[in-house]
Amino acid sequence: MIEARRLHILRAVADHRTVTAAAAALYLTPSAVSQQLAALEQETGHHLVERGARGARLTAAGEILLSHANAVLAQLERAESELAAYGSGEAGTVTVAAFATGIGLVVAPAITELAASSPGIRVRVRDAEGDASLLMVLDRQVDVAVAVEYRGAPGEDDPRLTRVPLYAEPFDAVLPVGHRLTGAPRVALADLAKDPWIGPYPGNPCHDVVVLACEYAGFAPDLEHSSDDFRAVVALASAAAGVALVPRSALRGMDLAGVVVRPVDGVAPTRRVFAAVRRGAEAHPLLRPVLAALGAVAVPQG
Repeated sequence: MIEARRLHILRAVADHRTVTAAAAALYLTPSAVSQQLAALEQETGHHLVERGARGARLTAAGEILLSHANAVLAQLERAESELAAYGSGEAGTVTVAAFATGIGLVVAPAITELAASSPGIRVRVRDAEGDASLLMVLDRQVDVAVAVEYRGAPGEDDPRLTRVPLYAEPFDAVLPVGHRLTGAPRVALADLAKDPWIGPYPGNPCHDVVVLACEYAGFAPDLEHSSDDFRAVVALASAAAGVALVPRSALRGMDLAGVVVRPVDGVAPTRRVFAAVRRGAEAHPLLRPVLAALGAVAVPQG
């Protein structure tokens, strides 16, 4: 008999690509993860994980088992949801991981909405970038992720997650006040090909948006300065350190005295935001109202 707990460990190794990282995410020791994998291999009679200098990867047998693990774990989530509904599930705590702007735009308003519609639900918030929050959901560190679409993000057909679209918003060009293009009503990205750039670090979903937008415009941006804090990005632009693309909502309430903000000419790069839960958990009586509240308060950011 295969233990579900070991299937969860197998999926964590596949997601994190090393035993050490999977162990940290699951709050286990690497030796405990290795022992559970060894027990799972003994239960199945197959070698499931290959370890090398670049980390751990699943064997063909491991990939087969993982596809079944996703289905089994989703069904267990559904079972927990139905049992919670049977026991009413009207009160409890839901942990939501979201990036900073998402907290301001949808999570905080959703908490206000829930206070009126579902007063028994307490929401606990953790600040996390969009790519990190999805792994936190899969590792059961949080219940809900508010995440950003990025290159390599789990798709809508991913068997591990259920996604709920929330909103989309354009990125605007942020230029120093003395920049040669500040007089233009809109800015073509190709006209910024020779400028130094300021942007998020690789791994941040917004980094992918910026780089892909520039690639579509025919150039690779010279990212001379890096920060995941958009206030820092704007401050650097105001010091004439470079140009940047910043999500429109992130600019609200900032000191923009040293910069000029212009929409992007043509099809603007866009940040698409969604909520995600473990597949099968979307019907949980605590999570269903939270997802509904997030969807109710989300509005297009134009």
